[in-house]
Amino acid sequence: MSIELLTLIIGGLTIGAALMVVISKHPIRSVLFLIVTFFLISSLYILMNAQFLAIVNIIVYAGAIMVLFLFVLMLLNLNKESEPKTPKIVLISSVVASGILLLVLIAAFKDSIQLSHVHLPPEKNIGLVKNLGNLLFDKYIVPFEVSSILFIASMVGAILLAKREKPIID
Repeated sequence: MSIELLTLIIGGLTIGAALMVVISKHPIRSVLFLIVTFFLISSLYILMNAQFLAIVNIIVYAGAIMVLFLFVLMLLNLNKESEPKTPKIVLISSVVASGILLLVLIAAFKDSIQLSHVHLPPEKNIGLVKNLGNLLFDKYIVPFEVSSILFIASMVGAILLAKREKPIID
């Protein structure tokens, strides 16, 4: 089986799993389909010889963030009775906004150039952690540090939201 065919199969499965995230009516199933999507994306990273990104994707996204999503969903205890009814105007406006977004995407991709197979010289060290680290800490050190500050700020905000005093109902 060629790499191109395997990439097309895994890409199709990824798109199908991502669609099931959106289509699924049950929130727990949506999160599980999202975990499957992350694993399929990691397999695409492995096919592109980016093993480090694949492992980080599995550990960070499929592991930590999805466990957090499942925990929050189970903590919220969502059910049909507590869900508010959405007005018809909201549904109509969301369909119109989706249609406009689709038209913008079609207009953007209409004039795009389709590249044929690009033959790059085979480089054996392309997906190694050492090369990624050198690039990350040489060329992209400022965005890397800014993103770490953003992560710390979001963790502090999550802790402050969780520690908020709740009113006692008698």
